[in-house]
Amino acid sequence: MLTCKEQVARSSDYLDGQLSFREKLMVRHHLMFCRNCRRFIRQMRLMQATLRAMPQKPEEGVDALAEQLAELLRKDRS
Repeated sequence: MLTCKEQVARSSDYLDGQLSFREKLMVRHHLMFCRNCRRFIRQMRLMQATLRAMPQKPEEGVDALAEQLAELLRKDRS
């Protein structure tokens, strides 16, 4: 059985479908018994879905808005 460290190292390849059949079985076997790694895989899937949903091109004025918010935060702290 894989260790958690080995599982994490294979997680991206597992989610991208790039593991061999044998490796995929080893990952699934580990996930059956390890609640923490199942949670990690769910978080990775959520992150992938979030990144896919983001626009490819940044919106106009986002950098200026971020700078304004940072300036307001600096003023509030002083």
